[in-house]
Amino acid sequence: MSYKIVCIPGDGIGPEVVNEAKKVLDCVAKAGNLEFQYEDILMGGCSIDACGEPLTDEAIATAKAADAVLMGSIGGNTATSPWYKLPPEKRPEAGLLKLRKSLNLFANLRPAVLYDELAAACPLKEEISAAGFDMMIMRELTGGLYFGERSTKEVDGQLVAVDMLTYSEEEIRRIAIKGFEIAMKRGKKVTSVDKANVLDSSRLWRKVVEEVAKDYPEVTLEHMLVDNCAMQLVKDPKQFDVILTENMFGDILSDEASMVTGSIGMLASASLNDTKFGLYEPSGGSAPDIAGKGIANPIATILSASMMLRYSFDLDEAADAIDAAVKQVLKDGYRTIDIMPQDEESKSKVTLVGTSRMGDLICERIK
Repeated sequence: MSYKIVCIPGDGIGPEVVNEAKKVLDCVAKAGNLEFQYEDILMGGCSIDACGEPLTDEAIATAKAADAVLMGSIGGNTATSPWYKLPPEKRPEAGLLKLRKSLNLFANLRPAVLYDELAAACPLKEEISAAGFDMMIMRELTGGLYFGERSTKEVDGQLVAVDMLTYSEEEIRRIAIKGFEIAMKRGKKVTSVDKANVLDSSRLWRKVVEEVAKDYPEVTLEHMLVDNCAMQLVKDPKQFDVILTENMFGDILSDEASMVTGSIGMLASASLNDTKFGLYEPSGGSAPDIAGKGIANPIATILSASMMLRYSFDLDEAADAIDAAVKQVLKDGYRTIDIMPQDEESKSKVTLVGTSRMGDLICERIK
């Protein structure tokens, strides 16, 4: 079976970590009688330098013709890079917003997993972190407060700002369907997060989610108010499987969930449309301060590639092989600098490796 993957190496450490993800994908392909065809496009600062804009229409057309997109990171140092002297619509991150809109990527998936070997980095109490957790934040990405009408005007001598929060039934239904589909591949539990005791949009959200749930009888559905969910994430994160929520709530909760894992360098993410097509990228930034030094952690990008296999290509066995290999490398005591323990005793028990070596080690453990 052959799949076409458009790669966006991007800026900073992006090309380095994408290269390692491709290395692991090729290892899986060799083991599983698969073929991955890659084509690179420019986006971000590198596209500004080469083309004068963060994302060209030609690049979008190439992405649309692929089966999935694998991205590194974009952007640079906001204080020193000439890219950030440009108008906002010409800066690197504008390319990502344009790509999401052009590809209709409305469903954002951010897994938050606490690996046993990295439990010491978790800021939660030991009795909580010892239980571990493995959750998926499913965030609606193209609607809600961030995309509603907005205005700031003077009323009776003072400025008044208005932001409109709007959701249609269809916008809610399509993200709910994705949430339940993802749950079917995981622990078959959905926690739908809203503020239905206050907001009309949340009451509609809850109504539509309950309608969708009827089509997935194997999945357990529970509702949770967003303030309670924020509390439960630090009190008992193990209880969650898939957290399904709207744009702003998802923005906040996914950052909270990533923090309790202890390292953003381990966090993958995906953005999906209403087909199997998706954009897969690490949650971290371009880290221009370490670009080219060969010390960046490629695991988040490699795990993003695993998500691509699972959710865009339905290659669950291949995805499982990558996930297991990552866990084994950590168990065997290999660490990039960002996940090295801080105390000297723990440091003596692990081995520091660079970007390329980490990719090699994961490949060696692919079964």
